[in-house]
Amino acid sequence: MAQRGRPPKRPREVTVPDLISMGLLAMFCPPSRIDALLAETGRLEQRTRLLPSRLVVYYVLAMALYASEGYRELYRLLVEGLRVVDPSLPIVVPQKSAVAKARARVGSEPLRRLFEETAIPMTSPRTKGAWYRRWRLMSMDGSTIEVPDTRENDYYFGRPGTSRGEKSAYPRLRWVALGEVGSRAIVGLEPGPYRDGERRLAHSVVGRLTSEMLCLCDRYFYGFELWEEACQTGAALLWRLKKNLVFAVEEVLPDGSYLSRALPSNRRMRKDHPGIPVRVIEYRIEDPGRPMVEPVYRLATTILDPDEAPVAELAAIYAKRWEVETSIREIKIYQGRPHVVLRSKKPDGVLQELYGFLTVHYVIRWLIHQATVGEDIDPDRASFTTALRTLRRKLLRPENFFPQSPEPAGR
Repeated sequence: MAQRGRPPKRPREVTVPDLISMGLLAMFCPPSRIDALLAETGRLEQRTRLLPSRLVVYYVLAMALYASEGYRELYRLLVEGLRVVDPSLPIVVPQKSAVAKARARVGSEPLRRLFEETAIPMTSPRTKGAWYRRWRLMSMDGSTIEVPDTRENDYYFGRPGTSRGEKSAYPRLRWVALGEVGSRAIVGLEPGPYRDGERRLAHSVVGRLTSEMLCLCDRYFYGFELWEEACQTGAALLWRLKKNLVFAVEEVLPDGSYLSRALPSNRRMRKDHPGIPVRVIEYRIEDPGRPMVEPVYRLATTILDPDEAPVAELAAIYAKRWEVETSIREIKIYQGRPHVVLRSKKPDGVLQELYGFLTVHYVIRWLIHQATVGEDIDPDRASFTTALRTLRRKLLRPENFFPQSPEPAGR
């Protein structure tokens, strides 16, 4: 007896968007999670397209790997391996305008969520140079990056002035990053217009700190409000202080450091505020090879017990603050290109592109960490450019393209 009802659906043919998932990147950014993020942010398409939203997310990540390639050439690079899998597979290279519209449809929010979920601290106590006693070493710093000279970008981001009273050639985005010292991975990011100061943007970044961390910062970040906010996370802090900041000596400790209190800069607030206990450390760097170094460095820390963190050790640890600057240089120069200008002509596209760069940088740093931790090698000694080139080569091989239905193995 024939069954009533609708005829069974014919299985849909596999298309190019189904096959592109870019191997290793799909392990960190599995298709199921990307679909969930797209649905949560309202960016999942309602009909089948040549560039579905899931593929656009992978495409933005590929843009961060092949920064010098144009839109159409980048798509050709991604699908080249598919010809080996199935020579009869119809491949249509979308126009540049179609890619731009697809990116605008997806927006920056799914990429931001993807970065925040992916980029978590990765080091263990086995990782060389990653921990100081019981604390995971972290460092915070800021930078800027040039964006295309369009009316929208100029209005949103702004641009710096020059010594002649003119404006610079390109608008600039300012961003503050929180990096894991041992792996050089960026695990926190807050972008904003150029007119926003680094300290203002840092308020969003310190929320990524936890009680197991020791955060290092340059002198330009210290401000009572930000210091208080960072203390509330439970993390230990070791920040450099400006010369003109006054910290009254309450008690001189045996190692030469002294106890003091951080107080609000506002005089009215200072009267009723008990202050935050801090330990101030002063030391000199005597190195004939560094004649331009400042004679005295002054640091403030929340570690009040000198037995728990001696002065000499903290001074040596603070030198690791530069690790996050190395990470920023890797993103801007090696992963991108010297004097990089992002390609997006609208602010939301700029943010989308930046989060793509940070996500891919994290994956590369994870690869380096995995390769070195078992060999008892400091990840600092491994070449970032070598890992970047390896990832670029691997993603173009046909075995790294597979249907998106299977769930990749987790980390």
